[in-house]
Order: sequence, then C-alpha cells, then structure tokens
Amino acid sequence: MPPLIHVKSATTSFRAAADAALPSSITAHLEESAAARLRYISSQMPCAVDITLGVMSIKLEMDFVSEPDENSSLQYSSSGTVRAETSEPYHNVFMPSIYGVICFVGIIGNCIVIYTIVKKTKFRAQQTVPDIFIFSLSIVDLLFLLGMPFLIHQLVGNGSWCFGATMCTVITALDSNSQTVSTYILTVMTLDRYLATVHPIRFNHVRTPCMAVSVVSLVWILSLLSITPVWMYAGLMPLRDGSVGCALLLPNPSTDTYWFTLYQFVLTFALPLVVICVVFFKILKNMAATVAPLPQRSLRVRTRKVTRMAVAICLAFFICWAPYYILQLAHLGVQRPSFAFLYAYNIAISMGYANSCINPLLYIVLSETFKRQFIVAIRPGHRDMRAEPGMADGSVSMRLAPDGVPQSQSSRELLPVTVAVH
Repeated sequence: MPPLIHVKSATTSFRAAADAALPSSITAHLEESAAARLRYISSQMPCAVDITLGVMSIKLEMDFVSEPDENSSLQYSSSGTVRAETSEPYHNVFMPSIYGVICFVGIIGNCIVIYTIVKKTKFRAQQTVPDIFIFSLSIVDLLFLLGMPFLIHQLVGNGSWCFGATMCTVITALDSNSQTVSTYILTVMTLDRYLATVHPIRFNHVRTPCMAVSVVSLVWILSLLSITPVWMYAGLMPLRDGSVGCALLLPNPSTDTYWFTLYQFVLTFALPLVVICVVFFKILKNMAATVAPLPQRSLRVRTRKVTRMAVAICLAFFICWAPYYILQLAHLGVQRPSFAFLYAYNIAISMGYANSCINPLLYIVLSETFKRQFIVAIRPGHRDMRAEPGMADGSVSMRLAPDGVPQSQSSRELLPVTVAVH
C-alpha cells in the first residue's frame, strides 16, 4: 500500500476567483498559473512506489479527477492515484483490518510449517530436498509477512513513516526480495520435480540436500542482486503535513518508472511463469505417456499426487500475484487513473500478501502426511507408524519427490513409470 502524499489542489485559487466572479482574463491567468505550478511539482517530485514495489508514475494534472467537493481535498498517492479524504475509513480501517488478518493467519501458518519440518528433521536426523525447498519458501513467506505491521502502521498513519531511513530501506528491500525469492524457489522446486519425475535415476546424484541448500543460497544471492535499484533508491519522502513517508525514489520518473516496471514484471513474474509452465507441461506429458506396471503403480500414483501439490502451490502463487502485475502494466498506459483503479490496486496488493498465508493451508488441506507429521511434532509420544514414511517418500506431503532411496533397492523400482493423469 503506497504512502500517501497530501496535495492541496492547485485549483484552489482558481475556484476562489470563479466564486468571486473575477474577469475572465484574470481567471484564465490563475488557471494557467495553477497548471504551471502542478507541472513544476510533477517535474521536481521523484517517482515513488510503495513498499510492495508497485511502481506507478506520478502525474499531477489539474483535471486528474473531477472537481472535488468543497470540503474535501485531493490526496495523491505514490501509486499514481488520487483519492478523496471521504474514503478515509476505507484506507484507515478496512484495509488495515484486511492486512492484519492476512498477517496473523500467515505468520501462524508458516510458523506451523517451519516447526513441523524442524521437528520432523530432528526425529529422523535426515533432511530431504523437498523439505529444504518448502522450509525456505516458508521462511520467505514469514519474512514477507513480518514486514506487514510496518505497512499497516504507515497506512493507518496516512502515509507517514516514523521508523527512520535505515528501516525504510531494509523493509522495502525485504518486501521486494521476498517476492523475488518466492518465485525463484518455486521455479527451482518445479525443476526438481521434473528431475524426480522424468529422470529419477539419471539425476538422483544431483538431487541431494547439500545441492538443494546451495541452490537456495544462490537464489538468495541472485535475488538480492536483482533488487539493486531498491537498495539504491529506497528512502524517505517529505509529506505535506511535515512528516515523511517511505518510498522508492527514482531519479527520472518519466523513463525510470516505465523501465523499472517492465524489469520487475519480466524478472519476477513473466520469466518464472514461462519456465514453470513449460516444465510442468513436460512433466504432465511424460506422466500421461507412460504406463506403469501394476506392482509399481502405487509409487507412481503417490508421485502424481505430489506433482499436483506442486502445481497447486505454483498456481496459487501466480493467481494471487497476476492482478498486481497486470495493473502495474496497465497503469503505464493510463493517463488519469480512476478511484476504481485505486480500489482494484488495493485488492491486488491484498491478494499478493494473501498468497503467503495460502501455502500452509494447501499443505493442510491436500496433504494427509503433513497433518500426521504435525501431530507427531506437537505430540512426540504419538509416533503413528503411518507418519514414518512422511516427507521422505513420494506420498502426498511436502515431500515433492522420492529421496534417500537405499542403494540396495532394485533399479526396477526406480524406473520412470507413470499412470495417466486425471
């Protein structure tokens, strides 16, 4: 949600002149002067984005919206939208409440996932590749959600930021990095699913916990490098009431906004989406084309269910974030965004944050094994034997592929056999 910048409409003097019935020549002069002031403000004010990195160009125009009521002033947000003060309850009550619920549910859910994996690893003294990916994804979601209280405080405070310049940079970078890391981890998980399903023997030596940790570390490094503009330009912006807001201040709004929006869209959304779709298409094609011998169908059915779990996680991510990025692109061609656009943008941001609390719900709803592992984690004495295969086999769980198969197991059991996908 963007920090709000209060802008007293430059038409105040013009309206006063009209009310006083001054000569048209004077009225025209005042109108031209007001327009010139707005153009000057627009040229001097750096581009600002909110802490969700929603880049919207700042365009201050006299006719940005229809004439406001006399008792309302225009509030220009760094997302490039104008709203009236009459919508104050919506921004100061409704949206913070929505964000608060998302934050609370998401933090609890991801803490449950992290606790379950940690306890499971302690019991069995073994980490698996999918455990590492899911654990990393939950950590990222948790960090993403931990930044929401700052967002809520800023929203309730009408855009003001009171945590200092350093925290502004840290929170903005954390938010941006969490989005990027999430997409990259999902992409890596999809590739791992491809290797486990289509080439289970050929790349079994590559799919090790050590390699998974290395890949996740590389993902974090690449993500931190990709948000270099955030590290450079995140800072404090003075607001009209004397306070400051936290925003991304691009030096040349007219061009930087355009290119940064495209940069963010391609790197964080479009490219990972294409890779994930292509890889899953190959996985499903392989599963549909191969028929498993009867003794091996049980293992392959479990693998198919795990693939569906991975598909559900990726699908939820892109459904939640697609509206946000679509609106980002749409705004590049919108000269005068409406109030409806602002509301749609707020909803899109809410959907993006909600994704961080959806994943734990997916594990609970779709994975019987996860539920059993959680019971074992909170009740160590309750060691249900059915939970023992847990996340280290191909069952429907957070486990995304068979790992740790004993060398004594016959190669016949490791053949890439598949049943048709329903």
